[in-house]
Amino acid sequence: MVTFVRPLWFIEQLKRNFHRRFTLAKVSRLPLLGWLTDRMLFKDDELVYLPKDKAIQVEVNRAIEPPVNTVLPSQVVHSFIDQAEVHWIMDFCICRVSNGCRDYPSDLGCLFMGEAALRIDPRLGRLATREEAHEHIKRAGEAGLVHLIGRNKLDTVWLDVGPGERLLTVCNCCQCCCLWKMLPYLAPAIGSRITKMDGVEVEVTPDCVGCGTCQGSCFVDAIKIVDGRAQIGEECRGCGRCVEACPEHAITITIPDLAAIAGTIKRIENVIDVR
Repeated sequence: MVTFVRPLWFIEQLKRNFHRRFTLAKVSRLPLLGWLTDRMLFKDDELVYLPKDKAIQVEVNRAIEPPVNTVLPSQVVHSFIDQAEVHWIMDFCICRVSNGCRDYPSDLGCLFMGEAALRIDPRLGRLATREEAHEHIKRAGEAGLVHLIGRNKLDTVWLDVGPGERLLTVCNCCQCCCLWKMLPYLAPAIGSRITKMDGVEVEVTPDCVGCGTCQGSCFVDAIKIVDGRAQIGEECRGCGRCVEACPEHAITITIPDLAAIAGTIKRIENVIDVR
């Protein structure tokens, strides 16, 4: 008989206190408490935000169907789905449920892969087939959510599973409720482990009129209006939301090198084994 250390009341407390993640982030900047927070909740993290496929398609080809050689970021996720032997779909997104999200589906929760996923409490989700996992990610993309993939210690902690190198997290994030909206407040050493996809380039074109619409779409406050024109800072995680939000189509996101997919997959394979 399997005994689950994390009772359901613990999950409920997480939901109720989800808004306090910003306080946690600020604590991570304090000398001793920051070291302890890092060790307990963020150690060995390696997470990559993947640009929205639609944002890439807008730049590469405005037709409905992308050209055959277009780099679609979601290919990274689908590659791991094909590799993995274990696929686990959560029944809910804890971020959107905790925030009472009204803009995106709360039932499109994380996809977990790898041996450690077998230890997740079955009351929180279910084992899925490879085909169901592919469909789940497709639905999340069509709903306008952004994929975040990699090793995330927070998931091993709140789900009480492990080892961390055997659990691959794929979050389906919205800009309004994402856990990582706390990135601007986190200690830089922790925040640097949540990155943009290899090879992603985000640029503001001369068509920008400085309206500021893009600022509202950025979940990490990486866009500023300077001298009447948008500027994208180093904090950008390359999610592509600003590309879709801009009414002037003045922001582009490109992945010029087809090797970007293989490079990103290799990065994640170095820290996670899903086979």
